[in-house]
Amino acid sequence: TMSNLSNIAKCGLTECILFLLAIFFGTGCSICSKTMMGLHGTNGTLDDNGDPVIEMFQKPLFQTFGMFVGMLFGLVMHWVVLAFRIPFPGYDFGGDGGADGGDVEIATEKTSLVNKNKKTNEETVEASSKTIPTWMYFFLAIPAIFDLAATALCMIGLQYLDVSIYQMLRGSGIIFVALMKQHVLKEHLHKFHWVGVFWNVISVVIVGATALMATASGEGDGGGGNGNVTSAQTFMGVCLLMAGAFVQAIQFVFEEHVMKMDIPAPPLLLIGMEGFWGTVLSIFVMYPIAYFMPGDDHGSYEDPFNTWNILMNSRNIQFAFVIYFFTIFFYNLFAVLVTFMLSSVWHAILDNFRPITVWVTDLVIFYYINPLFGEVWTQWSYLQIGGMSVLLYGTAIYNAPNDGSLLLKGQWWAFGINLSEEYDAIRQEQEEADSDAKWESKRLEFKARTYSSFTSPKISVHTQALRGVGAQHN
Repeated sequence: TMSNLSNIAKCGLTECILFLLAIFFGTGCSICSKTMMGLHGTNGTLDDNGDPVIEMFQKPLFQTFGMFVGMLFGLVMHWVVLAFRIPFPGYDFGGDGGADGGDVEIATEKTSLVNKNKKTNEETVEASSKTIPTWMYFFLAIPAIFDLAATALCMIGLQYLDVSIYQMLRGSGIIFVALMKQHVLKEHLHKFHWVGVFWNVISVVIVGATALMATASGEGDGGGGNGNVTSAQTFMGVCLLMAGAFVQAIQFVFEEHVMKMDIPAPPLLLIGMEGFWGTVLSIFVMYPIAYFMPGDDHGSYEDPFNTWNILMNSRNIQFAFVIYFFTIFFYNLFAVLVTFMLSSVWHAILDNFRPITVWVTDLVIFYYINPLFGEVWTQWSYLQIGGMSVLLYGTAIYNAPNDGSLLLKGQWWAFGINLSEEYDAIRQEQEEADSDAKWESKRLEFKARTYSSFTSPKISVHTQALRGVGAQHN
C-alpha cells in the first residue's frame, strides 16, 4: 500500500513566507502587466502634421518574451550560489566543506535525512562529486516549451472571451494538476486534498461569475469588447483556454518531477534554463510566426520591430518594463520554490489567489492612490469577498494536518464530512517517521564518531590503551 505521507507537505513558517512572497510579487507582476497594456508611446515616426505617432502598447507576446528574459537572471543566481557556496533550497555543499569549489551535491529525497546530520568524510566526498550532468541543461527546454505553448493558447483564446471568463477557466488548472499528480507522478492524494481542490474550483467559479454579472449590469470593464464574437468563436476560445490550462498543469507537474528526480535540477537552474530556452524559442519561433500572421499590429498579429521602436522611444514604458522584469522574475523564483518545498498543487493554488489579490490591490489603488487607475467597488464586490473566503477555506482544508489547517471531523462547517480516521492514520505514520529519523540520526552520529576515532591523528590516551590491549591479545 502507498504511504499516507506520500503527498503530505509540511507548511511551516519558511513555506508560508515563500507562499506570501510569491503572492506579493505575482500580484505586482499582474498589476504591472495590466498597466503596461494601457500605456501609450511613440514609435519614433511622425504623422502628416509633424507630430509623433502615439500608439497603445498592447503587446502580450512581448510580455511573454520579457518574462523569459527576466527568468534568465536565475542562471546568474545559480552560478553565484555555486561559486560562493551560498546556502539555498535545493543545494547542498556538504556540512564539512570538503567539496571542491565547483561541485554541488543535489538534494534528493534519498539524501534529505542524511543532510540534516553530520556526514563522514567518505560520504561527503562521494556526495559532493555528484554534479549536474550536461544533458540536464537541454532537458530543461521541455518546461519552457510547455510554458510558451500554454501562454500562446491562452492569448489566442483570450481574443474570443471576456477577461472574467479567462481568469475563471485558468483557475480550473488545479483540477488537471491534481489529476496528473495522482495518476502521472503516482503520488496519492487524500480525500481531504480532493475536498480542498473542490472548494478552490468553487471559489474560481464565484470570482469569474461575479465579474460576468458586473459586466452584464454595466458596472464592469466591458469584458474587452468582444461583442461581435460568434458562438462558434466563443466555443473555440473556451477550448483553447482549457487546452492552455492543461498544458500549464503539465508544466507545473513536470517542474515538480524534475526537482525530485535522483539527479534533480536545483530551482535556480530550472528557472534560468527555462528562461534561456524560452527566450530562444520566442526569438526564433514565436515572434516569426506572430510577425507573418495577419493582424491589427501594422499588418501582423504582433510586430516585434514596432514593439522595439515604441520601447526605445517611450520612457514611461521602459520604466514599467523594468518593474515588470523584476516582479516576474521574483514571482517565478518564489513560485518554483513553492513547488519545490510543497508541491505543484500548491503552485496551482497560488495562481488561484492572484485574481483576488489583484482585485484587492486595484481597490486600494482606486480609492487611496489614483482614481484614474484601479477598480471601483460595486454591488457585486461582496460576492468577490465570498469567493476569497471560499478560497481560503479550501486552502486550509488542503493544508491538513499541518498547523493552521482545518480538519474535517463532522463539524457544521465541514458539511457533515468526517475524515478523522484519515487524519489519525497520517498522524500515526508521521510519529513513526519522526521516530525512525531520530534513530537514523543517532546511527549516523555514532558512525561518524567511530570513523573519526580511527582516522584522526589526535587519538585519545583511552583509545590508545584499548588498541594496545587488543594488540597484546593478537
